[in-house]
Amino acid sequence: MDDYIIKIDNLKFKYEKNSDYAVKGVSLNVRKGEFTAIIGHNGSGKSTLAKLINSILVPRSGRITVKGMDTCDDSKLWDIRQTAGMVFQNPDNQLVATIIEEDIAFGPENLGVAPEEIRRRVDDALNTVGMYEYRKRPPHLLSGGQKQRIAIAGILALNSDCIILDEPTAMLDPSGRREVLETLKKLNAQGKTILLITHYMDEAVQADRVIVMDNGNIKLDGTPKEVFRNIDEIKKYGLDVPQVTELTQELIKEGLKLPPDIIDVKELVDLLCQ
Repeated sequence: MDDYIIKIDNLKFKYEKNSDYAVKGVSLNVRKGEFTAIIGHNGSGKSTLAKLINSILVPRSGRITVKGMDTCDDSKLWDIRQTAGMVFQNPDNQLVATIIEEDIAFGPENLGVAPEEIRRRVDDALNTVGMYEYRKRPPHLLSGGQKQRIAIAGILALNSDCIILDEPTAMLDPSGRREVLETLKKLNAQGKTILLITHYMDEAVQADRVIVMDNGNIKLDGTPKEVFRNIDEIKKYGLDVPQVTELTQELIKEGLKLPPDIIDVKELVDLLCQ
């Protein structure tokens, strides 16, 4: 049985009006149940890659399969989008109904799911994201973080195996960001594959795997500790590193004996208190 839910082989893509490729020969496999964060500055190709995986865009060359389905196969389009559901930056663009539970039921209804099954899926999805008590409310009364949790619930109601999120916290305050990240970690613990596009390093460190993109290429790929110890290289790509990692490097320069790959405040505090 194949352990990979997403397989990408030598993927290339460019937009019609651009002479340069936005994605340049990317190869990447994502395991089932993995929490992967993709980071990169604006124009690095990370959002384009997400849209290619979800069949919103079609590769110029190379191949992507989602659970064995080729994203260039038009007959598999809806199966792919059901398997790997996508959450966008602005939740208002994804909420279509006037009542929350109706919004979550929208996808399964379009797939012809039986009414009793839709009811079960809606209730399960709302409970999973902690929004069941809001089910009768209109979406416009929710906070940004709550709206994104509703958008995630809509993907869950489709029985998606993988959730792709394109900078879902970019428009949220710190409280909303925490809500969304806690929801993603909970879903991942339940076996969902998470692919998070983000420019927040404190979100990326919570993933199993971090991929750094620059100029349409993958530059770094590894665990958060493996990736963020490359401070100079990451800064070269116009990115920050977690503050605690940078602080650790400064303490090492001052003579403290610390591992160079600390990414968690608690880990640093524990070591300093020994």
